[in-house]
Order: sequence, then structure tokens, then C-alpha cells
Amino acid sequence: MKKQLLFVAAAAVLSCAACTTPAIEKTVYLADYLADGDAETDAVPAITAALADCAATGAKRLVLPGGQLRLRPDLASERYEFISNNDESLKRIAFRLSDMHDFTIDGNGTELLFTGFVSPFDIENCSNITVCDLSVDYTRTFHSEGVIVGTGKGWLDIRFPDEYLCSTRDGILRFRDAEGTVYPYSNLLEFDIEKREPAFHVNDFWLWSPIQAETRPDGVVRIRRDDLTGTVGNVLVFGAAARYNPCFTLYGSRNVTVRDVDIYHCGGMGVIAQCSRNIELERVRVTPAPGKNRMISITADATHFVNCGGYIRMIDCLFENQKDDATNIHGLYMPVERVLAADRLLLRWRNSGQYGVDFLREGMRVELVDNDTLGSYAHRTVKSVRRINKHCTEVAFTEPLPECTAARHLVAADDEYPDVLIRGCTIRNNRARGLLLGSRGHTVIEDNYFHSAGAAILFEGDGNYWYEQSGVKDVVIRGNIFENGNYGCFGWGKAVIAVGSGIPDRARSRYHGGIVVENNTFRVFDPRIVNLYCVDGFRFAADNRIEMTTAYPYVLDEQRRFVAEDCDNVNIEYVERK
Repeated sequence: MKKQLLFVAAAAVLSCAACTTPAIEKTVYLADYLADGDAETDAVPAITAALADCAATGAKRLVLPGGQLRLRPDLASERYEFISNNDESLKRIAFRLSDMHDFTIDGNGTELLFTGFVSPFDIENCSNITVCDLSVDYTRTFHSEGVIVGTGKGWLDIRFPDEYLCSTRDGILRFRDAEGTVYPYSNLLEFDIEKREPAFHVNDFWLWSPIQAETRPDGVVRIRRDDLTGTVGNVLVFGAAARYNPCFTLYGSRNVTVRDVDIYHCGGMGVIAQCSRNIELERVRVTPAPGKNRMISITADATHFVNCGGYIRMIDCLFENQKDDATNIHGLYMPVERVLAADRLLLRWRNSGQYGVDFLREGMRVELVDNDTLGSYAHRTVKSVRRINKHCTEVAFTEPLPECTAARHLVAADDEYPDVLIRGCTIRNNRARGLLLGSRGHTVIEDNYFHSAGAAILFEGDGNYWYEQSGVKDVVIRGNIFENGNYGCFGWGKAVIAVGSGIPDRARSRYHGGIVVENNTFRVFDPRIVNLYCVDGFRFAADNRIEMTTAYPYVLDEQRRFVAEDCDNVNIEYVERK
């Protein structure tokens, strides 16, 4: 009897334990989906099948096999995408995650080697997603690079390495890969071969058509344009004509982590997130592929965040040699086309980089903004949204609009702004600027290293060309090293820390504020440390250190360290040490 009671009790305990022990999370291994030779030819069909099974079975983890996987666009899924500040197109996508939750892609050290116009990762309407421990590269870059071997009035001689196949048929320079895929270009920029950075005070050469060229008997290509200049031995980069294939595209997602990922190349931005929240990049390295002697890593910004909320964190990242800024964090201004009724507006995108991007939703609080001052003059709540096409949207509000609302005024979301933390990152040798900061949330920039061709930190915002919402209110910049910035194009910044907002009526505008700069080291050949306008509230603490160098020649007349025009409450505590 006692034995029977003991058995019953033990069974009850086991039953109870079974009820309280969580189910074992299912893991899917991509190796189980790869047929012989797939890794060396095209792993995309296997990835598609594995992700489909993960979604169907509720698996929580996909583990890649390690080694190298080749990926092609031929059998990748496709969809037409509008990605802010990139180029719209019908895109082929390798890893497409849609409506997935609590899911990890464990790269297991895998190198993803792409060929052709294919986007690596799309993450849409997902939550609690982690991508980690992998690298991304392409067999042929979207840009092209050649060494300048001769110069003359209106011409440059360029020698291209074998991987940049080109021809000069009909007097026009064209690039292709071994399969015949064409790689268009739209700009030229010279890089210093020794310093591996944009050449000193060079300008972008923008091209509205392919450049005139001829192939010389020794295989050198001579390009012609009246204003061309260059230095023999330096590298001339032919920038990609469009941003079709970012590495990571996030839309409508939350709690996304990218960790221990090397982005050696992609045909657009490294990470672009729109209408998403809680994004963390940890040890993400945007850098040229080791051993391949490339000057450029990726073809656009390392990171970019549009109308995001919650938090944005970038910790211990490396952003170097990309073709544009390390980050740009902002909202969107959609211009008023016309007032349709007392409570309705017709809005129309005026910048092609925003075509088709939808951010307005029912119940959203928005601000109405004067495009001359970028000042907000009213707030309304969205009642309904009707998208007409990729250019135009009709929006109705729960209350009548102010009588002053007019064409060219702006509508922007004003319901949530991300808190931003950028810590322990290295930003260097890329085109243009370091950080473009535009969030009105709490922003902390600390313990980073900057060597930027333009301004290291730029406070942006514009309502007449880029249509990017900014207006920072709470920024702390501390413990950073700023080393010899503003050595590039004169148009990339007027100081290490600067305002670059497009505000026509500066006298009436106080767009930015709440900025504190403390305990940083400025090692500079250029005396310009701060250049501000339209700021109310700025403090440059006495514990900042300024050390002059002779790293580059200073060729400008401006000698003022601190410039503040059309500003209020600017406090410069630093005292020049002699």
C-alpha cells in the first residue's frame, strides 16, 4: 500500500514538473536544407525553405553552417520596396523575415558572399529578432575603384584592377561583372592611397551621364571632363549610381539586435530602419573586406534611422570607409500640397528618397511646421489616412486646422522620439560626416573616436530639400576623442560640432537646444571647434581639451574656435590655454 502511494505521489510530482518546465525551443539547422554543392553555388533556396519551416513550426533559432555560403538573386523572393533615403525598386531578398517573433539567426561565423543585385536581410513587422556572428560581402562591389596613373588638363588616366571589368564602347565608360551585369555610377571621389581616406579637401564630381572615356594601348582608361583633377597614385572611386540593396532593412519592427556582424560591402546603407523601435547594434563593423585591397566598404551611410522610437543603441561598433555618414537619425517632414478642407490636407513628397514611405497612421499626434523657420505652430491628431500613390497622401484630422496652414508647410510625427546611445564606436576615413543627430529624445554620445572628413557631429534638419525632421532637445557629448576632422570637402562641415540645418529664416528660429559638450579631447589642425545657429541652450564645459596639430595644412581664414549666430543661452566655459 505504501509503495502504491509512493508511486502515485512520484507520478504527481513528475506531472507537475512537466507542467511547469518550459518547452524546449526548436532549433533549425540550415545545413539540413543544403544539397551537395549549394553552399558553393547558391544557398538562397535552402535559406528560403528553412525560414519557411521556422515560421510554420515556431522555431526560435536558425543556425547557419559556418564557412562560406554563396548567394545569388536568381531564385530569391522579390518585392517592390520603398526604403527611406535609398532607391525604390523591385528587390530580390535572401533572408526575408516577415511577422516573425522571438527569433534568432545565429551565423555561426558564416561568411555570406553575394553576387549581383540582391539584398541580404529584410525584417518587417517582426519583434525580438537577433542576427549575430556572420559577415556580408559581394563578389563584385556596386562601386568601382581605379588608381590614377596620369593627369592633364581636363583628363585623368586610370588603371583598374582586374575585378573592375570595364569597357569604353562608343566613347562611354561602363562597368560590368564577369556575368555581364552592368554597374552604373554617378559620382567620382578621390581617396588618398597612403592614408586610405578621402583626399585632402577634394570635392565630389557628380555626373549626370556616363563620363567620356577611351582605352589607351596599355590598357589604361583615360576619362575626360573639363574640371577633373587628381593626384597620381591616389584611388578614384566611381560611386554606385543608386542605393538599391542595403544590408539590413528594418520596417515596422521592434526589439531588433544585430551583434558581431561584419558588413564588408552592400549596395546601399548598412542598416536602415524606418518606423521601428528598440534597435541595438553591438560590435557591428562596417569596414573594407580584409585582404581584398578595397578602399570603400559600403556605398552609402553605415546606419540610418527614420521615424523610429524606443531606443537606438550603437555599442563598440566600427564605421569606416563607407561612402557616406556613420549615422543619420531623423524623422520625416511631408510637405503640404494644398488645403482640401478645414480638417484635411493633401500631402506630397518632394524628395525622391522618400517616395512611397508611409509613416502617418490613425491616432498619431503630428506637428504642423513652418518651412521657413522649422518651428512647430500647432499639433493635431490624425483621423484617417488615404494613400493616393507613392507621391501623394490625403490626411484628415480630428480637429480643424489653423487658418495659417498653407502649401509648403510641413507635417511630421510628434508622438515618439528614440533615446539614443552611441558608445565606444570608431568612426573614420569615410566620405562626409560622422553622426547626424536629429532625435528629440535623450541622446548620449560618449567614449567614441572620430576622424571624420567633415563635421564629426552635425545637427541637421531641413524642410525645403531633404525634408528631414530634427530639432534636438537633450544631447550629451562626453568623453570622446575628435582627431583632425574637416580635412575633406569644404561643404561637409564648418567645425567639429556644427549645425547644418536648412533654415531660411534663421533670425526667428531656435530649432535645436539642450546640448552639453563636456570632457572631450579635440586634436585638431583646424581651429574651428563649434559652429552654431538657431540654437537655444548650448554648453561647452571647461574640462574639454583642445590640442593643435600639424596633421594637415589649414587653408581657411576663419580663426574663431566658437561661432554662434542667431542663438540664445550659449555658454562657452572653455578658456584658451597659452
